[in-house]
Amino acid sequence: MSSLAFLAPFLGMIVKMEDLLPVITTAVIFVAIGLIVFAIAFIIVVYVSPFSVKKEIEEDQNTALAIIIGSLIIGIAIIIASAING
Repeated sequence: MSSLAFLAPFLGMIVKMEDLLPVITTAVIFVAIGLIVFAIAFIIVVYVSPFSVKKEIEEDQNTALAIIIGSLIIGIAIIIASAING
């Protein structure tokens, strides 16, 4: 029996701690894969752009570019989340 099993009634858990280990493992793996894919996609966008994204957003205060990059980040995150969910 797990050393944390005595906490289950207090935490409202109906799943044994031993059964959570495979779920937590797969969640961590999917998070790592998702972050790697996200980082690669963002690096590609930064390298493909004909100007410095950092300079445009930070120094020139280009709000339109910041909104476009933010939308791109949200779009990539949605694609990764839907790929993980199946």
